[in-house]
Amino acid sequence: MRRLGIGLQLYTLRDETAEDFRGTLRKVAELGYEGVEFAGYGDIPADEMKALLDELGLKAISSHVPLQAMRTDLHKEMDYLRTLGAEYMICPYLAPEERPQGDGWRELFSFLQEVGAEARKHGLILGYHNHDFEFQDHVGGRTAFDALFEETSPESVQTELDVCWVQYAGHDPIAYINNYAGRLPLLHLKDFNTDEQGQLITLELGKGIVDLPAVIDTAAHAGVKWLIVEQDSCQIPPLQSVRNSLDWLKHNYLDQF
Repeated sequence: MRRLGIGLQLYTLRDETAEDFRGTLRKVAELGYEGVEFAGYGDIPADEMKALLDELGLKAISSHVPLQAMRTDLHKEMDYLRTLGAEYMICPYLAPEERPQGDGWRELFSFLQEVGAEARKHGLILGYHNHDFEFQDHVGGRTAFDALFEETSPESVQTELDVCWVQYAGHDPIAYINNYAGRLPLLHLKDFNTDEQGQLITLELGKGIVDLPAVIDTAAHAGVKWLIVEQDSCQIPPLQSVRNSLDWLKHNYLDQF
């Protein structure tokens, strides 16, 4: 099996980075993560962030850039990412007021196609990170998720598949990884269960209902480059949670290499 890079989505540590961004990055590196995906930069200038990452031996994989920032500050966002040496810029989430209905999705598809084409000119790749609502809305008889990738080009829009949200939406993450092989460089590795009301509870890796070994094996054959650990909410201190998830990866994946 091809070895994939192991990264951390820093949204998991949002409270820690808000208090001490630099110190939190140091702790992430000490745990053994190889790269990070940003969700904000703590007002740290790009050149300082790059120097810190280089010092710590952390790769800037990508950043979650809000849709509104892409509309108003696209080149500023791209300049920051290019300074970091990151390869990917990700549209992370559509707030309820940003979500189209029906054929209104096509306007968003066109915008993402344009952003992706512009990003490519600057050496970056645009990706889209899913939740569950993209599988609930439909466009022309297809889920909004599938329609997005049918109506944009692979050169302009790639997917950052979140297997937790795919499964929570009632779909098979293995099938989706296979369906988007070659267009799926980043994969959010996330585990979950549901409460008595059916609400999502994100968990440390190995403590939920996602078939993580199958996900990793399929991802390795689908061209995925990075597995990115994320936990939306933690039941214990988040730094301990991300340590536990990395330990699970070491014992169930990394130890074979």
